[in-house]
Amino acid sequence: MLSFVLTVKRFLEAIVKAFKNPMFLSLFTTLFLIILSGTLFYTKKEGWDVLDAIYFCVVSLIPTGVDTNLSPVTNLGKIFTMLYLVVGTGVMFITLLTLGKTMINTKALEERKTDSQKKLNEYKKKK
Repeated sequence: MLSFVLTVKRFLEAIVKAFKNPMFLSLFTTLFLIILSGTLFYTKKEGWDVLDAIYFCVVSLIPTGVDTNLSPVTNLGKIFTMLYLVVGTGVMFITLLTLGKTMINTKALEERKTDSQKKLNEYKKKK
């Protein structure tokens, strides 16, 4: 349980740090707009509920293999979905990659600080 709490803490710290990066902010905004456009399309053209549309838009961009039991029925919906997935998966992938890189860098920085503090304490003990 403790490791889960520490992981969540690191994840939240990485998100805060990532939002300070202009590239991540741009990617996140683009991803948000892609998901918003998909949600609006599926609610208007396919007649889905808002929650179903958001769920489909997010889950279809993450390679989880989750079956949403939702699929577009109209020809326009099928064409839109193909374009949505081609564009959206790339943006989602780069956004998650950037976030993961930030988490790794944050953890490495913590470890360097800890090592530096240990060396400083050892040095003080010797004197």
